[in-house]
Amino acid sequence: MGKRVALVLAGCGVFDGSEIHEASAALVHLSRGGAEVKIFAPNIEQRDVVNHLKGSPTEEKRNVLVESARLARGNIQDLAELKASEFDAVIFPGGFGVAKNLCSWAVDGKNCTVNEHVNSTLQAFHGAKKPIGLCCISPVLAAKVFPGCEVTVGQDKDIDGRFPDAETASAIVELGCKHICKNVNESHVDKANKIVTTCAFMCKAPLHEIFDGIGTMVQEVLRLA
Repeated sequence: MGKRVALVLAGCGVFDGSEIHEASAALVHLSRGGAEVKIFAPNIEQRDVVNHLKGSPTEEKRNVLVESARLARGNIQDLAELKASEFDAVIFPGGFGVAKNLCSWAVDGKNCTVNEHVNSTLQAFHGAKKPIGLCCISPVLAAKVFPGCEVTVGQDKDIDGRFPDAETASAIVELGCKHICKNVNESHVDKANKIVTTCAFMCKAPLHEIFDGIGTMVQEVLRLA
């Protein structure tokens, strides 16, 4: 029997929601791993709506659950309905929506607050000793909720211009967590907390390398489950 995995989205689109390639990569690797997947998102208003062609905010208002339904092909549930007891693991793709909608990292950095349903979901899986997978910026959720945990967002220095958001690693350390430097095609496993992280688009890399890195994260999550 395949593992039951919950996938949590933050909208649709890199600048104000979930990063579409990361969400798709996670779903492909979960499918290949024989997992049974259900998709969730919080039923809240987005912090902002970005015109992805121009890269600038608009005056629109959009709902995170409604926008996430685009990625889920309509088969999605309110995050408030997620019961950790019904799943073996949970995975969070990245994208700015994580830092804007699932928490306030985009505005407040390490002083951010985490959405109540996101927080309770993380706490429930962690308390049940079930694995949590996070990629791109989403490892900051674990850093905020689980002080002392180990995560990666890639490198802690902007090596050859490939890691422009390397300062995120420093903020994670300031939260009392350990940042582990990893390449884009790798993931890190915090065995004590069953937290698996990979940097994905926190690194400027070819899409296939990002895809492969997410694959290592998914494989480790399924192994731990």
